[in-house]
Amino acid sequence: MMGNALAYGDAAQHLRRWAAKDPCSVHLCYVDPPFNVGATFAARTATSQKRGRSTHQSGPVAYDDRWGGIDGFLSFLEPSVAGIRELLHRRGQLWLHLDHRAVHEAKVLCDHVFGRGAFRGEVIWAPGNGARGKAAFAVTHQTILVYTKDTSPRSEAIWNTDHPLLREPYADVSLSMHFRGVDEAGRRYRDRTINGKTYRYYADEGRRLGSVWTDVPAMIANTPIHREGTGYPTQKPEKLLERIIRMASNPGDTVCDPMCGSGTTLAVAGRLERRFIGCDASPLAIEIASRRLREAGLPFTVEHFDAAPIDPESQSQ
Repeated sequence: MMGNALAYGDAAQHLRRWAAKDPCSVHLCYVDPPFNVGATFAARTATSQKRGRSTHQSGPVAYDDRWGGIDGFLSFLEPSVAGIRELLHRRGQLWLHLDHRAVHEAKVLCDHVFGRGAFRGEVIWAPGNGARGKAAFAVTHQTILVYTKDTSPRSEAIWNTDHPLLREPYADVSLSMHFRGVDEAGRRYRDRTINGKTYRYYADEGRRLGSVWTDVPAMIANTPIHREGTGYPTQKPEKLLERIIRMASNPGDTVCDPMCGSGTTLAVAGRLERRFIGCDASPLAIEIASRRLREAGLPFTVEHFDAAPIDPESQSQ
């Protein structure tokens, strides 16, 4: 199995290289690509008050999200999706994070590459921020498409549900109508008999998480007043990645993020005792992710395409 690695360069190239070196070795691949916004994005070093800028924030440019339309974006995305499928373990999963600008076309692409039977559903994430002007319909959610390597209905993919982060409270109506029993410890419960077998459900454990997530605000990651913010644009919250990684993998598994940005996926995977591999075509992303992983005390190598691994300590701070 591959060790922890952070690679600089094109995602599709690194995915093909990793697949050739260690095929079918990744158990979970989370991808948060550009969203086809049609602008460049810069890191937050100082908020610009100027109007008419092509970048969303002042500071060094992190990445360019201009593709000339949806066809250009899909041409960029397809080689990476194909590379991910080759790299995934037989029980592996892809979680592809997009928004309304490209998610529908990306699903058609993924259906073609993975097979329609590999599609397992989607998560609707409400980050809790974004403009809500009067001129247009306000889109306040993002979508994460979920695919498995196996197209069989009896896929070996992991779906963990027991951790508190993978549960949500029961609705008030359900609590009042159904959870009327109280055990010796004072815990409310309900019993359900299914096919002759009785199951007990406790109110304080909550129910399995559904597909609409409204309890993970994006502001935790992209505001300077919170510890985990790095200033990298469109950074996702650690809680979001912890939920995905806990749900779709086990300790000791390998997690991949081929467009890793500030390194959130890698940092959380390492903290949760998963191996990780990631890459990004942005030098700024590699700098920020490297610093973040070092500060977390996580061992890793830094790789350049067609080059031997190098010591991350030799990289610029």
